[in-house]
Amino acid sequence: MGPLQLDGLPTWLESLFASELAFVVLFGICILEGAMMLRFMPSELVVPSAITLIGSSIPEVMTIVVIAVVGTTIGQAVLFYLVRRAGREYVIRKRWFPLTESRLERFDGWFDRWGGVAVAGSNTLLVVRGLLTVPAGLSEMDGRSFVALSAIGSLSFQSILAGLYLFGGYLLLFG
Repeated sequence: MGPLQLDGLPTWLESLFASELAFVVLFGICILEGAMMLRFMPSELVVPSAITLIGSSIPEVMTIVVIAVVGTTIGQAVLFYLVRRAGREYVIRKRWFPLTESRLERFDGWFDRWGGVAVAGSNTLLVVRGLLTVPAGLSEMDGRSFVALSAIGSLSFQSILAGLYLFGGYLLLFG
């Protein structure tokens, strides 16, 4: 397998991924991604970079995907409960959060139309990944249901990324 183009990966992160702390670093990055606070690299680079720098054997890839799913689910659960407690205006005012009022209204509509299925579905998609966490947190949705649906969507997303990378699609994704 050819190497992933790691141009989007900061060198300090690349060295951490190649260290003995690789799985801990991956877990922390995935929590940040789930909480929508990952600003130093695109979310679609996390699992392929980990596979490139940690290892691509089946046990290593499975471990990477599991860590990514657990980490992103924890991050989204934290965001879900933060939104539930702090409210809509709090999220809109925070600069770290990538939503404007108009975008949030669009995602509210998706959530109103599709409910919990939209949470899992949005976690599988690149551009809207995790953005339905806010409407879900503002709704009456049960926290356990949210966590389960978030994990299902994250498992789908991380597995697709790993599969594309391992089976040659990384050339399409990363040039």
